[in-house]
Amino acid sequence: MSRLNALRSRFVDAPDSLGGKARARRWAWFAQSFPDISEMSVIDLGGTASAWLRAPVRPAHVHIVNLEPPPASPPSWMKAEVADACALPEEILRTRYDLVFSNAVIEHVGGHARRQMFADAVHRLAERHWVQTPYRYFPIEPHFLFPGFQYLPVAARTALLRRWPLVHTPTSDREAARNIVMEVELLSITEMRHYFPSSEIRFERLGGLVKSVIAVKRK
Repeated sequence: MSRLNALRSRFVDAPDSLGGKARARRWAWFAQSFPDISEMSVIDLGGTASAWLRAPVRPAHVHIVNLEPPPASPPSWMKAEVADACALPEEILRTRYDLVFSNAVIEHVGGHARRQMFADAVHRLAERHWVQTPYRYFPIEPHFLFPGFQYLPVAARTALLRRWPLVHTPTSDREAARNIVMEVELLSITEMRHYFPSSEIRFERLGGLVKSVIAVKRK
């Protein structure tokens, strides 16, 4: 592992990193919010099988919807398929789940209209939900680990992405870098309250500052 990769791991990726400890606290909060999670049927919009396999909680069944190809052999308690969370097929929309789960996805779906479609799907699929997204005004942009990255012009973000060593998936290609930075649109608290007006809006904090926003509905 290179020195810079080790630095990213130390701050974000490793289990004992700041990011790892934050994820552990978030899972504990999630488990407290839904103490019967082991008996629930969950649909995860935009999640991955690997995330659930590492998670400290396990629902009775998880249905993962993602644009990426699903794993070849998921465990028996898991189903994964390719679909757009903003335009789900009727077969999924007709299915009732106990809980909709989504972690850091709504900021990637693309613009207000598609975010509204995403939120409409959340409300339709289940009475309960947990939808988390990084907060736009936290000083360190979480995808790129650069201070104030989200406020810079697209050209500056593109140039930084091609050179900044702490990004998750570095690229030197200009067009690829531009697509990556334009794909992320962090949300404010007001926007989350708009999309989830009947939800409890919770705040995950770091150093006293709001780091992420979570829309929670427990019924």
